[in-house]
Amino acid sequence: MKQFTIPTGYRSHLISSIKKKRREADKLKKDFIPTSLDFSSLEIFLARHFGFCYGVENAIEIAFQTIEENPGKRIFLLSEMIHNPFVNDDLVAKGVQFLMDTKGHQLIPFESLNSDDIVMIPAFGTTVEIEKKLRTTGIQIEKYNTTCPFVEKVWNRAEQIAEKGYSVIVHGKPSHEETRATFSHSNEHTPTLVINDMKEAIVLGEYISGDRASEDFAKTFEGRYSDGFELTRDLSRFGVVNQTTMLATDTQAIADYLKEVMIKTHHLDETNIAERFADTRDTLCYATNDNQSAVRAMLEQEADLAIVIGGRKSSNSSHLVELCEHLLPTYFIQSEQDIISSTELKGFNWITHEEYIKMDYMPTGKKPKILITSGASCPDAIVEAVMAKLVSFYPDALDWDEVCSKWL
Repeated sequence: MKQFTIPTGYRSHLISSIKKKRREADKLKKDFIPTSLDFSSLEIFLARHFGFCYGVENAIEIAFQTIEENPGKRIFLLSEMIHNPFVNDDLVAKGVQFLMDTKGHQLIPFESLNSDDIVMIPAFGTTVEIEKKLRTTGIQIEKYNTTCPFVEKVWNRAEQIAEKGYSVIVHGKPSHEETRATFSHSNEHTPTLVINDMKEAIVLGEYISGDRASEDFAKTFEGRYSDGFELTRDLSRFGVVNQTTMLATDTQAIADYLKEVMIKTHHLDETNIAERFADTRDTLCYATNDNQSAVRAMLEQEADLAIVIGGRKSSNSSHLVELCEHLLPTYFIQSEQDIISSTELKGFNWITHEEYIKMDYMPTGKKPKILITSGASCPDAIVEAVMAKLVSFYPDALDWDEVCSKWL
């Protein structure tokens, strides 16, 4: 896989060495057992896969190279490069300006741009409409487009099934930049609808089967479908694609459910289901799949708590939290700064989007066992800093260098 040039401050020599040794010993990626770092007073288990993915490193490399190669030029990002506040703050500190926030609200008018300006497309991609606006202004976006290739793969899949006469249903968070971009690119080719979860899939299935009144469809999915979308016509043949960072099991369950609805509604079977339901296969990226699989394997380890490190707006990170909290007390943090002391931690509720303080988060009277993973936009340096801070609370712990030396 390509090696990217990113700021050294985002790297961790320890974690890079761990990942390298695990990769060399498991070239087929079949071993999802977490990595143990036993400090005697506490034990940390690192997920087999976590942290920066291909798309994130690609975006970071392009962004920092663009800044270095264009001194004196105005450089803009459509919105946050990735969902990590530390990386975005670094870009702002170097003079990069955001044109929009993550919800798509304008911060700087496009009308203020000129053809000499540089506008970078974030890793999530952007809509066809915004691409056209930028090109009309005379801005060349191709050179500075950091859209993740796995996001573009979803767009290509949607276009492929559109050419065969299918509509597209996108499983994704409706307000997320990537989902908005995927909807826009799919909508260029075929009627498209966005659903958020299985609950909405069930409601959609009831409209398809006729168990819900069709006149209520427009209100139920308001703002989620193409102009001129017609329930009977546009949901007679369709395929399912997704926002690449959704839970793989959720997307599969939604696709399986809607496939079964089509079989029952149109009296089909496995031999002729393709007449109504496109085989899109899973469109999650490899990193999302690997990270989720690694967390499931990590959860088989006996432990007292789990810590997930990532930006609060990070979809893939929140899904890792979702997996962990089914089995263990789980704390979603952004960095070591959220670990206030050995007894106090600042967490974030990914559902309510509320910050909270948790007291006595660490078990007492026993050797704590802690599971740690991070989202695809979290620098490894932050993961190492979190581990080091946890170890620092235990004066009798084995020496950090001694424990880590086997991996270096």
